Amino acid sequence: MKHFLPLLAFAFLPPQGAVAHPHIFVETGVKLEISKDGLLQAVEITWAYDEFYSLLIFEDRGLDGDYDGTLTQQELAQLQGFDLAWSAGFQGDTYLTRAGEALGLGAPEHLSTEVTDGRITTRHRRRLAEPQAADGIVIKAYDPTYYTAYTVNQGLEISGGCQGSITPPDLDQAYTLVEELLYAMPTDQAEAAYPEVGEAFADTIRLRCGA
Repeated sequence: MKHFLPLLAFAFLPPQGAVAHPHIFVETGVKLEISKDGLLQAVEITWAYDEFYSLLIFEDRGLDGDYDGTLTQQELAQLQGFDLAWSAGFQGDTYLTRAGEALGLGAPEHLSTEVTDGRITTRHRRRLAEPQAADGIVIKAYDPTYYTAYTVNQGLEISGGCQGSITPPDLDQAYTLVEELLYAMPTDQAEAAYPEVGEAFADTIRLRCGA
């Protein structure tokens, strides 16, 4: 569960269902800032939240009192950065690796928050702790607990002459993993210790630079 969720109660499906059960759905866009010499400098992330979660945020913050799915400028100002008040240890659900080694990202910088047709869309930017050669970098957007499901379908923009590919997850393999992990633990522990399967459901972005 993300640290910035409103204080509402949700229930996981029982382990007998043997399925991963996300509650929040986020359409994701990625923009990569790569220098002329091929170094990845920063990542810009777009999160477009589903209508139901957007409604929960409105209700939790007392926004959109006329329920028309549109915020006033004053209400929109109150929403700026609502999803960037991260608790200690939260990784921002964006993971970069090269050759299996994790690459560090800095704190998020708010870029924009918009509401269209009742849906919240935010953008933030994160610099790499140290610029890295972009070639071979792998990027995944996921919540380890799979409470939130991310889908990279809001565009992939890459500067610096590099190219990127998006590979969808193998869902059969992902659901098999969930079944194996859930059935391996006692039923009364499944909710409190739900297995971290989010990565198995993640789209995979791979960067390639040069010939």
